[in-house]
Amino acid sequence: MLEPHGPKRLSNIVTGDETRFPFFIIPLKRLNRMWLDEQGDRPAMLGPGFQSRKRMFTVFFNYRGSLAVDILPQDTTMTATYYVQDVLSQVKSATNEQRSKVSTSKTLFLHDNAGPHKARATTQSLRELGIQVLPHPAFSHDLAPCNFWLFPNLKDKLAGRKFHCI
Repeated sequence: MLEPHGPKRLSNIVTGDETRFPFFIIPLKRLNRMWLDEQGDRPAMLGPGFQSRKRMFTVFFNYRGSLAVDILPQDTTMTATYYVQDVLSQVKSATNEQRSKVSTSKTLFLHDNAGPHKARATTQSLRELGIQVLPHPAFSHDLAPCNFWLFPNLKDKLAGRKFHCI
């Protein structure tokens, strides 16, 4: 399917996904473990309300690096309309800009099966843009580089830091 100089190359793949980043990420639970004696009090943990301020980030990249980073406006949900008009438009313009520098004629798109990604408006828009979507089996997070590589590493690096604004 993918060949070094064939019609489908790894260099043609654009991938991305969304995740929510809280303004404060509690360090990993395994780092909070400690031995206590029988009379020892457990340390106070932060309540869930402290971590409730979150923003959704959408990141798309290819082999050359980041193509688009979108921050969903506060009190907004990710819909197919937003995904097509705001996110995909950024990805398409960045892809076109790179295409002029590199001899890439085709874009292969890898995103998961989330509702806005499968919506009729999204699939129609991708078809009109000439972007082929690679199949992504349901419940296969290990195929999306964002889920097993990018987002866990980012959240690990940001753990324990407090942010007061975007």
